[in-house]
Amino acid sequence: MANNESWAKIFSDYNILDHNFDESPFELSAQSIKISCQNFTEVNQREVRVLCKQDTREERPQVFIDNDLFLLPIKNGIYKIVKGDGYVDIPTISTDIKEYNSKLDFKLDTSEIGNSEMQHLDFAYASSLIRTFMNDESLVLTIRGRKYTPPFSFNVGNQKIETQSVQTEVDAGYEGRDKIVLIEAKNSSTNNTIIRQLFYPYKQWKYHTQKDVFLLFFEKRGDVFNIWQNGFTDEYNYNSIKLIKADRYKIIGQN
Repeated sequence: MANNESWAKIFSDYNILDHNFDESPFELSAQSIKISCQNFTEVNQREVRVLCKQDTREERPQVFIDNDLFLLPIKNGIYKIVKGDGYVDIPTISTDIKEYNSKLDFKLDTSEIGNSEMQHLDFAYASSLIRTFMNDESLVLTIRGRKYTPPFSFNVGNQKIETQSVQTEVDAGYEGRDKIVLIEAKNSSTNNTIIRQLFYPYKQWKYHTQKDVFLLFFEKRGDVFNIWQNGFTDEYNYNSIKLIKADRYKIIGQN
């Protein structure tokens, strides 16, 4: 990866490996990253947004992998480099594929144009698959796009991290009579994902509503729709994520 070189320079410029990560994370600003990488010519070597996108364990730069580190945003333009495993495995669903009859009584021609994670998720919702998986016919689409979190704190291991106004994005959020369902969707086979993509929206909506907040990871593989439900046993513990249930479906009928 091209950003291996960039992150090696950042770590060297700020003596990051001299920091005692067992005591606390290392704070790093977007401005510091820009200064360190200003002489690189390629966008993916100096663009902060690109350098800080580390959505899977494998996407981390080598210096992170070698030292058991991961990156978390804590404020607009401010990051923490944290020691530990910041990712959760997405296991293969081994149960039989369930045939699901779409609740629609007509065919959605537009759902067959293109191959994006958003259109697959929209089709699953329009067919009422999301409602069926959650056993809640009252769910309606109410959340989509980018929003900023309220202040919240949490622990990674024995280290406390405080955040303020971090931008989050969910692919879709649904509200029912007594629950909120947030979905992170992918369009390719995913083995793991950064917990932050589920945890930050979870903390955000736990703050804004008294309703229970549920988290789904969604992925279409071939013609099969895979859904994993995750939860946190401790809302203040980043690593308390656990798999609750998972199923895979083939939608038949009006598709």
